[in-house]
Parts: sequence; structure tokens; C-alpha cells
Amino acid sequence: MNSTHVEDRARQLAQGLKQAGLRLTPQRLSICRALAERKDHPTAQALYETLQKSMPTLSQATVYNTLEALVELGLIQDLGEAGDGATHYDIDPRPHINLVCTRCHRIVDLKEPALDGLAQRAAARSGYQVLGARIVYYGLCPECQHTTQ
Repeated sequence: MNSTHVEDRARQLAQGLKQAGLRLTPQRLSICRALAERKDHPTAQALYETLQKSMPTLSQATVYNTLEALVELGLIQDLGEAGDGATHYDIDPRPHINLVCTRCHRIVDLKEPALDGLAQRAAARSGYQVLGARIVYYGLCPECQHTTQ
């Protein structure tokens, strides 16, 4: 991701928090920036551990509450757990497929053109306001497949 995209995404997340009535504290802004910089699907604990080094006043509750607010706003997605007992978050709310390895618990995104416009069509046909969608496939990643053979 280029720095302009990271800045834009961090600003979008922060703006969502502000519109929801939350104060933009340095801690919340740091969480937004850290999310925008990530290319993986972090857990709240992973974010906390990363940020706590440079921000010792950050609490785990702030991380969890900020992530929950961003999920409720539809700006990020709660992917649930990847077989490791921890909830993972997806920074990309656009329709795509998540592939979860049941052995190493890695989550990767797969862009699927057939999903483009599907949410809008579902909303138009149903009258729902679609806030997000998730398609998850579970299996073994190529690396884990090689270690089992």
C-alpha cells in the first residue's frame, strides 16, 4: 500500500469515529493509522502489542472498543477467529473472499470480480441497507500443504 492510500484510509477511519461521536484521542488515531498500515488481518491483541511499545498509556480496552466501534460503523469487518481462538479484523470492507488456513491460521484476501455489485443488487432486491458481507473459505494454504506431503 502506498503512503497516500494509508493516510486516506486512516483519515476515513478517524472520520467515522468522529461522526459516531467519539473523541479523536491520540490512542484512537494511532489505532486507525496502525490498521491502515496493516496488510494482514490483525487481532486486537496484536494491535495492542504493536502500539503499546510506542504508546505506553494505551489500554487493551481502548483497542477493543475502537475496533468494535469501527465494526459497528461498517468501516472494518470482524472475521471471527481463524482457528486460533482470537478474533481477526479485516481493514478492507469491499466485497472479497477470505481464505483461512486451518493449520497456520493465516488469512489472505482473494479479489473476486463476480462479487462486484452483488451487495448493491442484494440491497435493491431486499430493501436492506447492506453494511458488509463476508465469504470465508477454510482449508490449507500452499505452505501447509507442502508440509503435510
